[in-house]
Amino acid sequence: MKISYNWLKQFIQIDWESQKTGELLTDLGLEVEGIEQFESVKGSLKGIVVGHVLTCVKHSNADKLNITTVDIGTGSPLQIVCGAKNVAVGQKVPVATIGTTLYTPEGEAWTIKKGKIRGEESHGMICAEDELGLGTSHDGIMVLNPDLIAGTPCSEIFDVELDEVFEIGLTPNRADAMSHFGVARDLKAGLKQKKISKELITPSTSHFNINDRSLKIDVDVKKTALAPRYCGVTISNLIIQPSPTWLQNRLRAIGLTPKNNVVDATNYVLHELGQPLHAFDAAKIKGNKIIVQTLAKGTKFVTLDGIERVLHEDDLMICDTEKPLCIAGVFGGIGSGVTQETTSIFLESAYFNPVSIRKSAKRHALNTDASFRFERGIDIENVEYSLKRAALLIKEIAGGDITSDVIDLYPNKTANFEVFLAFEKINKLIGQEIPQDTIKSILASLDIKLKNVTETGMGLEVPSYRVDVQRQVDVIEEILRVYGYNNITFNQKLNASIATTKATEDHKIQSTIGNVLAAKGYNEILTNSLTNPNYNKLLGEEEANNKSIEIINPLSGELSVLRKSSLFSALECTSYNINRKRANLKLFEFGKTYHSENNKRVESKYLSILLTGDSIQESWTNKAVPANFFELKTIVETILRRLGIDNLKSEPTTSALFAEGLNFTFKKNTLVSFGLIKKSILKHFDMKQNVLYADFHWDAILDLLMTTPIKFKEIPKYPEVKRDFALLLDQKTTYKELYDIAYGAERKFLIDFTLFDVYEGKNLPEGKKSYAVSFTLQDDKSTLTEKQIEKIMSKLQTAYETNLGASLR
Repeated sequence: MKISYNWLKQFIQIDWESQKTGELLTDLGLEVEGIEQFESVKGSLKGIVVGHVLTCVKHSNADKLNITTVDIGTGSPLQIVCGAKNVAVGQKVPVATIGTTLYTPEGEAWTIKKGKIRGEESHGMICAEDELGLGTSHDGIMVLNPDLIAGTPCSEIFDVELDEVFEIGLTPNRADAMSHFGVARDLKAGLKQKKISKELITPSTSHFNINDRSLKIDVDVKKTALAPRYCGVTISNLIIQPSPTWLQNRLRAIGLTPKNNVVDATNYVLHELGQPLHAFDAAKIKGNKIIVQTLAKGTKFVTLDGIERVLHEDDLMICDTEKPLCIAGVFGGIGSGVTQETTSIFLESAYFNPVSIRKSAKRHALNTDASFRFERGIDIENVEYSLKRAALLIKEIAGGDITSDVIDLYPNKTANFEVFLAFEKINKLIGQEIPQDTIKSILASLDIKLKNVTETGMGLEVPSYRVDVQRQVDVIEEILRVYGYNNITFNQKLNASIATTKATEDHKIQSTIGNVLAAKGYNEILTNSLTNPNYNKLLGEEEANNKSIEIINPLSGELSVLRKSSLFSALECTSYNINRKRANLKLFEFGKTYHSENNKRVESKYLSILLTGDSIQESWTNKAVPANFFELKTIVETILRRLGIDNLKSEPTTSALFAEGLNFTFKKNTLVSFGLIKKSILKHFDMKQNVLYADFHWDAILDLLMTTPIKFKEIPKYPEVKRDFALLLDQKTTYKELYDIAYGAERKFLIDFTLFDVYEGKNLPEGKKSYAVSFTLQDDKSTLTEKQIEKIMSKLQTAYETNLGASLR
């Protein structure tokens, strides 16, 4: 939310620097995320002065150019070459002096420099309207008032406004602060705590008068539960034209584009007081009657943006006797808005049910300034006042007369909320005793009325605009934010509770594995659970029966389903980094995936690991080493070993995601799938480098850990022994076969088995290959003798010869 500092000062007179004010607002809970400078004219006309044209003659080398001498009040006239047809002796003109920065309509800056034009020196520039940012005309130079004095800065002549704009990260509960007046109200309370008393300056409506009653529009609210209060008035004899400069500057400062004086006035009051308003062209209201109602499901309605929308039976509509005019509190219709031909309006100010507005806005994917406020809850007591304020402003800038009584349909008046605040509860929650006088002062500054005081607490009445203050704890939060979180001292006594949790608690295991991965150089990522439905086409037939869970009111088509796989979120992150020259990545994420199976929604936990680029970067000591499958396999096995999971079966993966890969399974349950992602999938993300990926089925792992006892053994006291074989094998023989046979033949003393060389080529029989393998042997009770070692190696040799037809080289 943007708040103009100049605008804010209209409600509370403060001369602090914007930075200091921003700090106070942040302390009050209205977090100022940034302060931007606003200039109604880009560059603020710095370096532009009034010039007096003394002479003007034709350029000797260019028919369309003139050579002028211009007095700019320095005592030495400047020679300026000018191409405007309307330049003449005696004129007062705006002159951009040497070094002045001007801006194109697109905002690009360029600087005035001394130069030569067709052989003649030029020491400045006589400017047109568009060159200064004062308009769009480029027909010729601007001619100023002849009474102006040469050398006068043009910033003093034109209505140039400099402003500072706060960007406030407003929390959803603070509906009361969705306006300049609301922010000023909070600022007043904060200043009072600092012993600075400032009164709010409220725009007066005491001079609101009805000129005549020549245009009456009847109102019938058929859905009072959805529109508890509805006000309106007619204004006639209007002249629709651009708003005055001051109003346009106010709107532009907060990022709005001025439309016309009537629409701008309603937007102004919206951001001034927080009350949305809507102006209907009275001539387009059939039957001179407004009906607030819902319409049949499927009714079609064209909104101001020209889009035909299909209405829901619960959408609250503003209608006349023949047709709908507006989606209440959300968006107007194309056929009832204010145009250049409008001469009379029906001005609406209402309170609509927040839940109803929120559902309609989401249903039609419309997020407007009005719906933003209505769906959070505006001040129902402010509806009529805002209407009168807007009507008077429209009269001021668009002329016209108020031609009806104010209609105010408010059948069930809303009472202010009452709450009892216990002193003991205040001290307990805050952790510090705040003097009662201070508490009463804070409550008074927040317009919270003190009804009665007892020994134990206070009876309070909360104003209607504080829709979020409904409980005792809400009031305490208000007291604390105004008192200042920074003013709460540290207690000398620290109270803490220690919970006893199992070693297999999910968060503990995640923390353990996260630390392992971080120590290996991996970075944790957090990605969006919402994803693009087109990604599901990449999952293959195995996921065809598992339907996606669709979002009813998606923010966009690209975020319309819950993800079925964590891969695509990780690839989006990877692609983003690669495009920004971060190609070497090690990433991991704990998260969830979702799908619908047999009409049931299934939520699954996962751990994903992604590896791409170079695992070892190039340096003067070595060449770059790309990440490879075995590096990923190593980290997968490291994680499983850290969790105490072993005796897993490995098999080639059948997943449609991998070009090649493995599954590690335990009793037919897949614990992890990993491998090299297919090029066809990477192509969708414009990625050319290989990506290695592992998907841990975290729920299955947690289930296994719950039933797996912790295993441990003492560190052996006796030395280990290594022996090698160079085996001649068939080419189809795999390392896994060698591994399984070795441990099958020797279970007691074999503690490690590794492959350290592979040879295929000359001097080997056709269809054969050579594997050099190493065996590590150890007895944890005594030192192995040479006789025992020879017996074990003989047993291993026999097993390889019998099972694989292997021979020693």
